Amino acid sequence: MLGNFQQSNLRIEVNAPEHKIRDSLLESDLLKQWMWPQSFASLSGRLNQGNTFVSSLGLVEIEHRVERVEDNCLRLLLSKGIDGYHEWHWGDGWLQSRLEGVSLLPLNLGQTFSLFRLRQYLSLPEGN
Repeated sequence: MLGNFQQSNLRIEVNAPEHKIRDSLLESDLLKQWMWPQSFASLSGRLNQGNTFVSSLGLVEIEHRVERVEDNCLRLLLSKGIDGYHEWHWGDGWLQSRLEGVSLLPLNLGQTFSLFRLRQYLSLPEGN
């Protein structure tokens, strides 16, 4: 894999209960809503251990394999555009994301953008 090894840990406060954060990360329909402009292929239903799906941002594809799903944790193994992993932890009012991998993409910038998109999504009134 060409690129640089990069790692980033970000933790933010969100105005949402744990179950709403969990659903936003594990329910594919909700995930697709807040992860714009990233698009997803072969992703439907709730994420479970062993699921695989592909996301793309422009011409760059990233393959995701769900390695672990728990009540407050999600770990995805990444390949193609990023060789590494993305781990999420959450609780009432907070969300933490850890991303490590080799890539030509600016991982910290993308991770920061994703966290702010999720925080914005979680602040919307129910039903939007």
